[in-house]
Amino acid sequence: MSYRGRFAPSPTGPLHAGSLVAALASWLDARAHGGQWLVRIEDVDGPRCVPGAERQIIDQLAACGLHSDAPVIRQSSRGSTYQAALERLLQQGDAYPCACSRQDIELALLAAGTPRERHQAATYPGTCRPERGGLLGRPARAWRFRVAGLGHVEWRDRRLGAQSQDVASAVGDFIVRRADGLWAYQLAVVVDDAEQGITHVVRGEDLADNTPRQILLQQALGLPTPRYLHTPLVMGANGEKLSKQNGAHALDLGNPLAALNVAAQALGLPASASDDLGSALGHWIGAWAERWPA
Repeated sequence: MSYRGRFAPSPTGPLHAGSLVAALASWLDARAHGGQWLVRIEDVDGPRCVPGAERQIIDQLAACGLHSDAPVIRQSSRGSTYQAALERLLQQGDAYPCACSRQDIELALLAAGTPRERHQAATYPGTCRPERGGLLGRPARAWRFRVAGLGHVEWRDRRLGAQSQDVASAVGDFIVRRADGLWAYQLAVVVDDAEQGITHVVRGEDLADNTPRQILLQQALGLPTPRYLHTPLVMGANGEKLSKQNGAHALDLGNPLAALNVAAQALGLPASASDDLGSALGHWIGAWAERWPA
């Protein structure tokens, strides 16, 4: 199978040091294994997108010598494809409409004696499952993927090793279309990866927890599961993941090679002594190939 990888930023602002690490890692993995590298703009959450950010991201990647091998696609134009996937899940009994608000879920968990722990997402208790009466006359707010009875999901991450999660107890039936009508990340990314023929996913370690949900969706939709590699995170001064929400500054690409050297070292790669961008990238391709076989 030919290698196809991707970098899929959300246009909520320009690239910062952490997102450059993810971009470089995914590009190096594709180049090290003779594959294609695609850029996909994950703008499914329209209200969070910043005007002009997409163009800025693509320009930042280009300044670093990272160019997509195919035309950039955007999730905002793919609603009909996601709808078809949801309809298939509904027909199979793998998804169902849900009328619960966040408050409803909190109250149900309290009544069951299993309140949500502080700083943790609530595990959906299955209130609107068809066998429990479904919507009971209430209007649907969202649509959920049914995980009850599916057991542990096991997979092997190329960096983190063997992984396992009981999605039913850790997450519960999760949302695939939101109450505001927007498509959930989990469904969109699975459908997009399959349609683009993505064979290898290289992304930040903070997204590793999403992998079991995506594997379940892939299995339900009859789609292939890519190989995953989750990279180390770049941390901010406060010890939390560097992000736009955490005050990360836009990359200063007055010197792209300096920014790339910092990103490469965050990935455990040796610094490049070259002052030529192409030579430095070639140096890191070789180092990556030795460290991370496909």
